[in-house]
Amino acid sequence: MSLPTPNLDDRRFQDLVDDAKRRIATLCPEWTDHNVSDPGVTLIETFAWMVEQLCYRLNRVPDRLYVRFLEMLGVTLFPPVAARADVTFWLTAPQVDTVTIPEHTELATARTDVAEPIGFTTASELPITPCAVIKLAASVGNAIRHHSETLGGSTGFDCFSPTPRPGDALLVGLSHTVGSCAVALRLAIAKTSGAGIDPNNPPLRWEAWDGAAWRSCEVDRDETGGLNRSGEIVIHVPPGHAKSVLDRQHAAWLRCLVAPNEPGQPAFASSPTIDGVTAFTVGGTVPAVQAETILGETIGVSEGVPGQRFRLRRAPVLADEPILIESLGPSGRHEWTEVPDFGDSGEPDRHFSVDAATGEVAFGPAVRQPDGDLRRHGATPAKGDTLIVRRYRTGGGKRGNVARGAINVIKTSLPYVKSAENRGAAVGGVDAEDIENAKVRGPLALRSRNRAVTAEDYEHLALQASHSVARALCTPSGSGSSGSGPANPGPGAVQVLIVPDVPDEAGKLAFERLEPSEELKSAVAAYLDERRIVGTQLRVNPPRYRGATVVARLRARPGGDERELQREALAALYGYLHPLRGGPGGAGWPFGRSLHTGEIYAVFHGMPGIELVEEVQVFPANPRTGKREAPVQRLDLSPDELIFSFEHQVKVTAP
Repeated sequence: MSLPTPNLDDRRFQDLVDDAKRRIATLCPEWTDHNVSDPGVTLIETFAWMVEQLCYRLNRVPDRLYVRFLEMLGVTLFPPVAARADVTFWLTAPQVDTVTIPEHTELATARTDVAEPIGFTTASELPITPCAVIKLAASVGNAIRHHSETLGGSTGFDCFSPTPRPGDALLVGLSHTVGSCAVALRLAIAKTSGAGIDPNNPPLRWEAWDGAAWRSCEVDRDETGGLNRSGEIVIHVPPGHAKSVLDRQHAAWLRCLVAPNEPGQPAFASSPTIDGVTAFTVGGTVPAVQAETILGETIGVSEGVPGQRFRLRRAPVLADEPILIESLGPSGRHEWTEVPDFGDSGEPDRHFSVDAATGEVAFGPAVRQPDGDLRRHGATPAKGDTLIVRRYRTGGGKRGNVARGAINVIKTSLPYVKSAENRGAAVGGVDAEDIENAKVRGPLALRSRNRAVTAEDYEHLALQASHSVARALCTPSGSGSSGSGPANPGPGAVQVLIVPDVPDEAGKLAFERLEPSEELKSAVAAYLDERRIVGTQLRVNPPRYRGATVVARLRARPGGDERELQREALAALYGYLHPLRGGPGGAGWPFGRSLHTGEIYAVFHGMPGIELVEEVQVFPANPRTGKREAPVQRLDLSPDELIFSFEHQVKVTAP
């Protein structure tokens, strides 16, 4: 918690009036009418009101000084974090040559009557490479049978065993690697093949070889109904697709694997018969960030004195990549490097720092030493040099967390490109930090001294590593495993569990968004690794999540709207069991805290439109598979677990 702010003058309006009236008897005893109707009392009240305003302004001084002390400690506001989304570009038609989507291609959401468009830019270059099928094979049991003759129009072949078994696969060899591309496979399949499965839920999985392992591909469209009929299958190949030799055949391999059946999922009764396969590239996917790139901005002319400050035209600045500044002038052309502070900067070092929240650029100061000499922390641009920022990015915030399909406007002219779309919601956008949160961080930063020793230090520094981290927990050695990581390696190990800051979606929380990205985990791990005790093993993982499904029957008060009350009850339920903003204190469900059925009764009884809570049941659920268990009165959690709301069901009946 923040340090208490002293109240320099706690007198209020009535205190000032009463104090003045008491002095009347001493200074002017002939004044006996002290009622509010007396003109003299009116003057006293007027001046008391003015003095109270002065006291209010005086009490603001500690806040201003507090902020200055934070600046002296090096505590600055966290800048916003840009939302990220994978954007797929679709071609007008298959092309003979590679179509390249340049880096910094501009996209945006559509403009509406109530909202301005939100701009995005691609984070890397995307080559959309054409391809063709050059090899065909079937993997049945431990044997691989090659059927490349089918490409020439010969007789078809069974791609699986006569009765397909898990592990059987159809192997498709492409002429070129198509990492990050969308590939359409046009299959000619015998009408009588592939019987027995549900065409809308086939037990198949498409994968691509990356040189070391098979990686799963996303299926965008399957006109074949799980290899039941002729048609096209559009799959998105992950990055890293590589050529390799498979049973002495060199190609860029894809495979369609028979997966183990899920409960209630029908299996193949017979193998599909493949009469022909062709392939062509129809699009590609590239990461995009909610940011605008500014190139070659002139920020000013140097006066040749230490400690100069300049301001970028666009703020806040995204801190996800370093900024480069060059100076041009009589002294020549020089490059300047960004540093977090000038503590280690010497006189010849061309360093500068940037306050990402305000966009202020600062060069190294000169500090007078006790012996009277000046010590320069960093070089000073020569007088008359023009300072140019080569490139920086501005943007970020929660407004960038747009829904699936919202990024559909291409602002950069691209030949052979028909359209673009984000096939998943944009995630990771976080607003800039406010001053109140920075006041809380100040004492913690002073206590930890930027070193991770105690569990609290690790948690505080994990939050400081990235503004995208909403919660952090440092678990003791041997506490178990996280939701996706291996078990804690034992004594001398530290495991930090992080929960990313994600927006709500109509009261619900998408479980996929609670999984921190690899970039976020790497950033937190790198930040903590520089500050940990030597010899400490460090892991950064998400916590384990325990799903909970609440089924409740409620009775409305007379005159209540059952539909509206159901919506409010679900919103209250999702809000109370929220891992980030729920729990008894409203700061997120506590790690390891059990859920009691009585708490759910209390949530519903707190709603003014509910007359009676007839029944409440809590079902443990697996948020990854959706499987539910038998109802329990108390849902116990391990110390490294968090609650997650999974598809609550509430029924409200009339009185």
